[in-house]
Amino acid sequence: MAYNHKDIDVNRLNLTDIDIYQCGQEKCKPGHSYGPAVRDHYLIHFIYNGRGIFQVGENTYHLEAGQGFLICPDIVTYYQADRHNPWEYAWIGFHGLKAKDYLNRANLSLANPVFSDTDGSPLRFIFEEMTAARKLKRSREIKLIGLIYVFLSHLIELNVSGSTPDNNSKENYIKKAIEYIEKNYSRHIKVIDIANHVGLDRSYLWSIFNEFLNTSPQQYLINYRINKACELMKNRNLNLSIGDISRSVGYKDPLTFSKTFKKTKGISPLHYQKQS
Repeated sequence: MAYNHKDIDVNRLNLTDIDIYQCGQEKCKPGHSYGPAVRDHYLIHFIYNGRGIFQVGENTYHLEAGQGFLICPDIVTYYQADRHNPWEYAWIGFHGLKAKDYLNRANLSLANPVFSDTDGSPLRFIFEEMTAARKLKRSREIKLIGLIYVFLSHLIELNVSGSTPDNNSKENYIKKAIEYIEKNYSRHIKVIDIANHVGLDRSYLWSIFNEFLNTSPQQYLINYRINKACELMKNRNLNLSIGDISRSVGYKDPLTFSKTFKKTKGISPLHYQKQS
């Protein structure tokens, strides 16, 4: 029986946040090499033992245990195990909509492809878990996706350069803060919770919000909550009281909500609800 390709729904690569392409471990033979060649995805190697070289462009990196290197898509690279003390490493290949962003947060890029982890045991454990997950029959993909997020999280935590964020980094902090607000506005969160989630000092978060959005994190949170409250008031199917609405947008006290609403919109929530 012939099948029309239109009948098969294929998941397209790079349309999700992260896709795993490959993972594995190898104890290389002396002088074992790969390349020069290109990949169509990101590939990270982490060295358990031994030594070797990694070449990209005009740069040659001499690497050893506790270090790792990033291969970027569509870039010619070459790497070779040392002839006397060949390396043993693990690798993971991945791509996706957020792959580059996560790597940037780990301070890994074509210009800076090497990282070090003096305590490589967490990474080694993650790779061992990936190897075990490959044997799963029903949940293999889900387990591997979870592990790559743990892997990237560890790399991001290793980035302690402490350099002053550039505009792209500042925008990423703002995006992360806004995402946190959108997911948690209904809870009793405060600006300090947002700052802690983003990983910034509260005063610095305030400064970049004013720089890019011309408002403070506090006022952004208030506006977001009040606008959500307005949406609930316009939904006649819900038939919510003012108290119901205030609790739904993160205000425990309806009186505080009413005062904040009137200060923001110029009229009381009850009046607004009647007009909607």
